[in-house]
Amino acid sequence: MKVAICDPIDERAIEKLKELGLEVFDYSTVDKKELKEYVKDADILIVRSATKVKGELMDSLQSAKLIIRGGVGIDNIDLEAAKAKGIKVVNTPEASSISVAELVFAHLFALLRHIVRGTTGIKEGKWEKKLLKGHEVFGKTLGIIGMGRIGREVAKRAKALGMKVIGHDVVDFPEEFAEKVSLEELYQRSDIITLHVPLIPQTRHMINMDSIEKMKDGVIIINCSRGGVIDENALYNALKKGKVRGAGLDVFENEPPQNSPLFELDNVTFTPHIGASTYEAQARIGEEIVKKVKAFLEGNL
Repeated sequence: MKVAICDPIDERAIEKLKELGLEVFDYSTVDKKELKEYVKDADILIVRSATKVKGELMDSLQSAKLIIRGGVGIDNIDLEAAKAKGIKVVNTPEASSISVAELVFAHLFALLRHIVRGTTGIKEGKWEKKLLKGHEVFGKTLGIIGMGRIGREVAKRAKALGMKVIGHDVVDFPEEFAEKVSLEELYQRSDIITLHVPLIPQTRHMINMDSIEKMKDGVIIINCSRGGVIDENALYNALKKGKVRGAGLDVFENEPPQNSPLFELDNVTFTPHIGASTYEAQARIGEEIVKKVKAFLEGNL
């Protein structure tokens, strides 16, 4: 059985897959435009976020029985086409939750304590001690949109920091993690809003001009989920006007972003979609991939 690894995964996972008696081919360095020629006879595809199993790539699959997305979202896979071809699709959502949750707070602290400007200023010979007065997270209300695995990990850490935590989700969640509120109430009460939702038609541009107007003046918005859930033009205008005090973005509508007006602002922090990019998360993702492949081979997936 042939396994095609389309995006980089932990080397130890590759070795463990080989130990299962599989033919494992690492195509993670192959140009995505040419990938379809390499994977057409693969029984199992392993992807992260870079490989889009859609269109020609999906059409090229002749033998595939399983696609594993190492990570949380599966919006880079055409699920309807996979179902029509009889291909099972699974992911590893539990493996990277802690890493993404920690990145939320990395952005939050960087914004509240002016870490980027302080670093740049010192390198430029500036000592802006009086200008860089910041804010504590203690006592602030954090609104979490999406109370799945990552949202809950964020909630645990927020409570440990002495924050008030409110949450909204379209499905039920235990109130031990956050006070359940409507989306409208979350917008109105939150000092900080963090997004943890998939990109689906219902969530595309859910943060827009109208929803931002419902928020507190000076709100901070963090997005480590999917770029398309925020209307970046609306966010830019709100940041310029001061309605939104700051934004931390790990994801973008187009990746990598090109010439975004957000780049001109000094109240935005950016990272290049690295929520799950820690050594620990990569190791856990690799372990989960191996477990799922083994379960599939045993007929238990």
